[in-house]
Amino acid sequence: MKTLKLFGMARALETQLESKQARELSFEERLAMLLEAEALERHNKRTTDRLKNAKLRLNASVEDIKFKAGRGLDRSLLVSLATCDWLRDKRNLSIDGATGVGKSYLACALANHACKNGFTALYLRAPLLFDDLAVARADGRYNKLLASITKPNLIILDDFGLSTLTADARRDMLEIMEQRYDNSSTIITSQFDRNLWHQLIGDPTLADAILDRFVHNSYEIKLKGETMRGSKNKN
Repeated sequence: MKTLKLFGMARALETQLESKQARELSFEERLAMLLEAEALERHNKRTTDRLKNAKLRLNASVEDIKFKAGRGLDRSLLVSLATCDWLRDKRNLSIDGATGVGKSYLACALANHACKNGFTALYLRAPLLFDDLAVARADGRYNKLLASITKPNLIILDDFGLSTLTADARRDMLEIMEQRYDNSSTIITSQFDRNLWHQLIGDPTLADAILDRFVHNSYEIKLKGETMRGSKNKN
């Protein structure tokens, strides 16, 4: 079993051999238990790999999200998002609100949940992403980096709009949205209401093209309330 890399099955067999009750089961029952153990082992490994590759900023969970009064978080919408149907339908999500209200936590919680349900994800801070793409364009890694961004089922673009996009960043943003449109899902978090994103992008024509590919078929969450930074409950 170990030679065939059936590690879950091998561990389960060792447990069976030490159990009198297991030895009293039929061959078919014991085989079923071994196969279930192997399936669970592989599922857990794939989940662990997806979470590692997602590089989430926060170890967040949808189960720990607090629905405080006045926070602007719709429980029914979150329950709907937790089904992951929005990912299957290739829909997008924007989360905006003042600094510290929990935008990144919510985005990471949804990505964590997605990874546990078989979807791939990737966390990216928008300012660093555009800097990385500029460097990659200069040293020949641009296409490879762009492919890594467009491939996951879900990406998070965190802290979008902290500064007006450069001409290159606008083109990068359009390329990302174009390749992901109707193929995968994107979460964008921002301190600014998405009605202001057109201005933040900086070029009216490219802004129209970018937002058309993101806003179409998307959900929107507007978080409110006091900052949660410095609190033990940042969710």
